[in-house]
Amino acid sequence: MIITLIPVLLVLAATCVPALSGKEELPDVHSEALAETQSHFAALDDVHLLANGLLQLGQSLREFVQKTKGQINDILQKFNIFDRSFYQVSVLASEIKEEEEELKKTTVLLKANNEAVKGLSVEINSRVDSFMQERSQLQNKVESLEKKLSSLMQGVMTSEQVAEISGLRDVIYSQENSIMELLKAVSEQSDQINQQQTKIKILEKKFTANTLAQETIERTPEIFTSEAPTLTPYQASSSARTATLIHLPSDCSELFNRGERVSGVYAIRPNGSEPFMAFCDMSKDHGATVIQRRRDGSVNFDQTWEKYKHGFGEFQGEFWLGLRKIHALAIEGNSILHIQLEDWKQGRRFINYKFYLDDAKSNYTIHLTHLSGDLPDPMSNHTSTMFSTKDRGNDNHQDSTCAHNYTGGWWFISCGHTNLNGRYFHMRPKGHSERRRGILWKAGRKASYSFKLTQISVHHVATPSTTSSTSVSFETGSFL
Repeated sequence: MIITLIPVLLVLAATCVPALSGKEELPDVHSEALAETQSHFAALDDVHLLANGLLQLGQSLREFVQKTKGQINDILQKFNIFDRSFYQVSVLASEIKEEEEELKKTTVLLKANNEAVKGLSVEINSRVDSFMQERSQLQNKVESLEKKLSSLMQGVMTSEQVAEISGLRDVIYSQENSIMELLKAVSEQSDQINQQQTKIKILEKKFTANTLAQETIERTPEIFTSEAPTLTPYQASSSARTATLIHLPSDCSELFNRGERVSGVYAIRPNGSEPFMAFCDMSKDHGATVIQRRRDGSVNFDQTWEKYKHGFGEFQGEFWLGLRKIHALAIEGNSILHIQLEDWKQGRRFINYKFYLDDAKSNYTIHLTHLSGDLPDPMSNHTSTMFSTKDRGNDNHQDSTCAHNYTGGWWFISCGHTNLNGRYFHMRPKGHSERRRGILWKAGRKASYSFKLTQISVHHVATPSTTSSTSVSFETGSFL
């Protein structure tokens, strides 16, 4: 206020001076005061411009700081997740190392016992050889005595000759008994050696399995953080594209009906959608389009919504076909969903559902009706459930996202008991919470169990009325 009042006072003083003095030099003073007032107003404009610039700069700095804080929080959360995963992997690795040390000690003891048994076997063999030599010598003596007896048959034998003959016979009998006992001991020692060798082979197999598990655990963080590869896209030249689209089968069932019997990757175009590549299982009496397969843990299934929508993995290994493609396969509602599982004891079981899948607007809501199979049915209560991933939770769990807690994308209901896209474990985890992150399929409150092999396929039937008769053919099959 003081700065703005000074020019006003100067102007008033300049106007009042001519009235008081009456001199003609006053207009010059007035012009100088005006010039000075204009210079002061120009400085105030500069100050206002500078103030506005500083305000804009402060707002930009505030937005930048808030954005940086958000990014730092995201990075810290990712570091926490990685630390927890790394700690769990370290615990598993230490347990495997301890078991490996125990197996090494047991193997050393068995090898030492094996060497001792081999030494005993060599000693027994040498004693058997010596007894056999003595037996041959005794037989020679008996033959010579028989010759003497034959020569003395005509005369009378003395008591000394009779005693000598009886003594030789007793010696021969005792030697034969000793030889039989030695042969029995040798056979027993041979059985023990075979048992020891069998135990050594079993331990070697366990040691090899633990070594593979250790290598898998060591590369687990790399697999968990890796991005799954994209499935092979459909490609066709522009000139032949129209003609090719006309002749493409709608699914693997139609391809089977055309006479194809070799399982492999084929181009299909279900229900007039965009064509895509799919793996067809022709090992049964129909063609089935495989939409998921797990068998070695080579692909990380903890992926984003976009990945689960378009598909990922490798057709010759592990893969997820993609929700968009599965919807195109099951849009008509006459599909059979076949789920086949194999545990670590080579036990295989299956289950069949009548299957329908909504589109992306409904977050690919699934509709299931149980048909047949020897697996328990925990998916009946999952009907009308939306699909969820770690970055897009559509489950009914209010506190957190099931896909984020248990890894992989699936049709979760409050983090239930099924998730065939969970983490692949090469050995059964000891912790209950860690087991629930694996490949699960259970009903009720049974113990969590992680499976070795999974395969989910879709098969079309002509009409819904033929569903029950067609599903019987699913009872046998093999993983491809």
